[in-house]
Amino acid sequence: MIELVNLNQSEPYDFLKKYYDEAIAKNQKIIEAISISSLNKSSMEVESRFVNLKYVINDEWIFFSNYNSIKAQNFHSHDQISAVIFWNQTNVQIRMKAKIKKTSPEFSDKHFNGRTPEKNALAIASNQSMPIDSYEQIIEKHRSVINENNELKRPDYWGGYSFKPYYFEFWEGNTSRINKRITYEYTKNSWKKSFLQP
Repeated sequence: MIELVNLNQSEPYDFLKKYYDEAIAKNQKIIEAISISSLNKSSMEVESRFVNLKYVINDEWIFFSNYNSIKAQNFHSHDQISAVIFWNQTNVQIRMKAKIKKTSPEFSDKHFNGRTPEKNALAIASNQSMPIDSYEQIIEKHRSVINENNELKRPDYWGGYSFKPYYFEFWEGNTSRINKRITYEYTKNSWKKSFLQP
């Protein structure tokens, strides 16, 4: 699930709420999955991965990650990203372009403290994306963190990322392949609406 809080009153967010409610009604699985693409400036390669979108608060889209991970390094060196959601139960795709930044430590603490000890232990135990000798090694490290800590505190290297889209494309698939595509681009303090051919 994605927690929608005080959604922005602009038209793109009306579309988001409409499509989200329709996907929930159709029992969309893993509805919070969102693909985030970033630029690795050292290799000049674009890298993509799925993350769990936790919140949309007003116009901020928020997920959580390790701040030492490869994607975090990408965000630090190049703060422009692309993001895509696809809900197969309703055949809807939402594409976005945005600038990304860290959330406040207080916000990250609040979210971390509401998670299960098992999830928090993994956030502490994992050097995300770094090589490891075996899968069993991380399982053992995770177990050790749980056993050795009565109170799990959020490490400085784990927290939230927030992005505010300045571009949306809402894509509705059609069996005739006459797909509906509506875009919004934020320019001069307002959203410019356009339609794209299929």
